[in-house]
Amino acid sequence: MENRVGQEIADALGVLLRRTTRTKLHGRLTEGMGEALDELTYPVLSALARTGPRSAADLASEVGLDRSGVTRRASRLEAAGLVRREPDPADRRASLLVLTEEGERAVGELRERLVRHIARSLDSWPPEEAETFARQLRRFTAEGPFS
Repeated sequence: MENRVGQEIADALGVLLRRTTRTKLHGRLTEGMGEALDELTYPVLSALARTGPRSAADLASEVGLDRSGVTRRASRLEAAGLVRREPDPADRRASLLVLTEEGERAVGELRERLVRHIARSLDSWPPEEAETFARQLRRFTAEGPFS
């Protein structure tokens, strides 16, 4: 039984972690939020919100891109006023990517959209099952193979 459950979880995680799954979700979440904010730039904006100011090189591993990929996406976000560059106090040759107030508002809207999207997908579940799932998923991410 243990292997079967592990396999079911591994299969489900495979779907969740697939790049196409994430890209599709990011596209839905960013719809109508302006040209600069789309499924390609969403991970950069979201990662900055999670980690705080970072260089493009440091952010690259967080979003699964190389430095030049982060830089291209950050430039689009910067042109839209969602991100700004500041000198890195630890390295004069480098700059940090920082969310602007407008960027922080966009992240807030994106998080609200994500919460509504998840809640709608659970509408058909009995409330106690949805609550149990949320609690167990939180436990799995805290204690499981990701910790």
